[in-house]
Amino acid sequence: MPDAVQLILCTCPDRNSAETIARLLVSEGLAACVNIAPNLISIYSWQGQIESAEECLLLIKARQDNYPAIETAICKHHPYDLPEIIAISVQQGLPDYLNWINSCPAK
Repeated sequence: MPDAVQLILCTCPDRNSAETIARLLVSEGLAACVNIAPNLISIYSWQGQIESAEECLLLIKARQDNYPAIETAICKHHPYDLPEIIAISVQQGLPDYLNWINSCPAK
């Protein structure tokens, strides 16, 4: 694999905020593709309480070197005080698909 690719996970409180962030990342060339998985139920501990919420999950496919700019963009536009942003390195995948991700340079 010539360049490192990663999958970044980010939850959003609703479809509108998920689409806003997804479109921003793709239009700025920071991500090649963002999938939005709706109707995710999250159960988590927050400020000493057990909470649950319906959220949308962003599956962001991007070059690893774009991570700092992606993190900055999400933090700037996300409605949560502490957004979930988790990056997972892609070890293997269809070579043509990974090459396509790497061909999407930042603008």
